[in-house]
Order: sequence, then C-alpha cells, then structure tokens
Amino acid sequence: MITLRQLRYLSALAKHGHFGRAAEACAVTQPALSMQIRDLERSLGAQLVERRPGEVLLTDIGREIVRRGDELLTGARDLMDYARHRAQPLTGRLTLGAIPSLAPYLLPRILPALQRRFPELRLELRETQTKLLLADLRSGALDAALLALPAGDDDMRALPLFRDRFLLAVPADDPRAAQPFVSVEDIDQSRLILLEDGHCLRDQALAFCATAAGGLHSGVSGASFGASSLSTVMQMVACGYGITLIPQIAAAVEGRDDRVKLLPLEEPQPGRSIGLVFRATSPRRADFEALGEVVQQAVAGTTTTSE
Repeated sequence: MITLRQLRYLSALAKHGHFGRAAEACAVTQPALSMQIRDLERSLGAQLVERRPGEVLLTDIGREIVRRGDELLTGARDLMDYARHRAQPLTGRLTLGAIPSLAPYLLPRILPALQRRFPELRLELRETQTKLLLADLRSGALDAALLALPAGDDDMRALPLFRDRFLLAVPADDPRAAQPFVSVEDIDQSRLILLEDGHCLRDQALAFCATAAGGLHSGVSGASFGASSLSTVMQMVACGYGITLIPQIAAAVEGRDDRVKLLPLEEPQPGRSIGLVFRATSPRRADFEALGEVVQQAVAGTTTTSE
C-alpha cells in the first residue's frame, strides 16, 4: 500500500529535481527518501524517476503519479483542516497569499486585528502574482489568497470583500491637479507608466483605458517598463516621468509624497473588486468568513464594501 509520505517525497523530488535537495526540503536523510521512492515504485510496478548523475528526471508515468498524488495530498490536508478547525475559527496554521498591489497596503491594517482577536492563529504569508498564487492554492501550498476578482476557475470559490477604485497619480505640478475630477479623455496614454507583465493591476489599467477611451494608445510607456512594485512606479511619477493609475487602498501610503497628486476619475469610477479566494473543496469556509470580516472592518470608510 502506498503512503502519503511516499507521495510527499515524490512531489518534493519532482519540484527540486535532486535527491539531496528534496531530502533537505522534507527534513529527512537522502537514503531514507531514496528508499521510500523505490518502495513506491515497487508498489506501483512502474519506474517513476530516471536517475542520472547529479539530476533526476521524472518518467511519463512519474509525472502523472505526481499530479494525482498532489491531489491526494491536498485532500489529506483539507481533511486535517476540517478536524482541527471545525470548533473554533482561525486557530492553528493558515497560509495566506496576496498580490503585490494589495499586500503592502492591506496587511498592515489587518494583522494587528488578527493578532488581537485570534491569538491562536499562526499566519504564514506569501506575496506574489495572481497566477502563482492560484497554482499554490490548487497544490494546497496556500489555504486562501487575497486577489482581484474574478480569479480561478470552477475549482475555486471567492468571498467578495470590497470595491477598490482607481485614482490617477500625476506629478504635483501637473495643471490638472486643481481639477476635482479627471475625465478619461484627459489621460495621456503615451505617458502612462504601469507595472511589468504578469501583474493584474497592469491588466486592469490597460483594460480600463482600452474600454473607456475606445482603444489603447500605441505609445503606452508601461509596455516597456519593468517595475515589479507600485512604489517604484510612483517614484517615476514623482520625478515627472509620467502618470499612473493606483488603487485607493494604496493612497494613504503612496500619496504621502508631496511631489505627487492623486486625482479621482469621473463617474463611473473605474476600480477592481477584491476578494478572498480558496479551493472549492476546502472545509475552512468559517475561517475565511471570519478573515473576510476583519478585512472589511479594516477598510471601512476608505473603500466600498462588497455585500
């Protein structure tokens, strides 16, 4: 009979491509891990890995066993979560992801409240792009993630939390700084600076400009700009190199620079919907609802809460 330990070791081997590194990741000796892999191969009657000097390659059947094994490992983690957390919400370990255009601005608001209200919660955080967070959710490496909606497919569920409108960030000496609202037609798309490819905020800004202005200007400077953080983009704006769209959640931090002005856009104001995304099979919905309540309380008054 194969074991979850064997599947976990095989998954680590597939990830690291090396027996030594896989053993280190699993906190076991290399001979112990190698023996478990061989026992798994004997149980299945198939060769799962191709052993070469200095590296390991999975066979075709090995890749399929890893895929199916990861599903079983995720299911086993969900089963343990159900038993551990059904009595009291937000206790024990919870792995939470967040996109880079949200984490630096939202987490400082919610972490003190979580520590105060749920002292037995052990929170582990991961900040990266949406695509990677969804992959971690599917593999079970993450329990939930704070993302811009919609996100994921039928294998995911989402709790909408709040509406985060966009603001136009311009240099302080921009003549439009005295206007109460800015129309879409007044946005010079040739001066628009955006995050690098892969960030959902970039995609949302481009989609807004393309829809509202009847098509995207061919000279958008963000197409060649490689910043991975909103703070870097805002420094470019402050120095007069262009303009950008930033979410309201970031205004309190990024708007402190006197060299930048944040201007609201005319109605209907563009924005994004932020939600908590998790696996459809996860038994921890009560945890996620409690976490979502903390988030909504933290942003009340600065964003529009989703019901």
